[in-house]
Amino acid sequence: MGKRKNQEEEQMQEQKRPWWKELLSYIWIILFACVAAVAVNRYVLINAEIPSESMENLLTVDDRIFGYRLSYLFEEPKRYDVVMFRYPVHEDTIYIKRIIGLPGETVEIRDGEIYIDGSETPIRENYLPEKWVDGNNGFSFEVPKDSYLMLGDNRNISEDARYWAQCAIDDGVAKNKEEAQNYTYVHKDQIIGRAVLKYYPEFHLFLNI
Repeated sequence: MGKRKNQEEEQMQEQKRPWWKELLSYIWIILFACVAAVAVNRYVLINAEIPSESMENLLTVDDRIFGYRLSYLFEEPKRYDVVMFRYPVHEDTIYIKRIIGLPGETVEIRDGEIYIDGSETPIRENYLPEKWVDGNNGFSFEVPKDSYLMLGDNRNISEDARYWAQCAIDDGVAKNKEEAQNYTYVHKDQIIGRAVLKYYPEFHLFLNI
């Protein structure tokens, strides 16, 4: 009887728990969830909306994607990776493009084909949405040791490494062509993360892109 009475008293005490303690417990749960969400967004994931057609057909306007900030914590960026990075000319702007040139490589664009380090065979690009006719010839890049060359998939309209040096001059960021070359390449420190998932308007996991 005594044991049963004690259990009933404990249940009564729980029922009499002050309302403000219940409210406080919910506030702590909500606060923890908010802090966790901010931490994940700041240090793990990038949530982005695609603003232009420069990465079609892989990504189209208004697509929503997640990027993974820790992609290159234990490995180096690879050719063909689709990455988000700070635009070299104006670092407060975030771009998304595909890695084409790796550190130390010579990249040539000739007649709509890309050749690496003097190879007679162009790289394979089966992701281009249409025939590449604009800005498809006469470009040569010497990628610095700590940087990458980025191009969009929709080459006929993409504002990418082919034009950033001129953009730097036009915007008054660089004084001359020699100085403007510094804005052609994306330094590894400017890479924010790799695109890993499109979740709107449909779900698509980027495994082999």
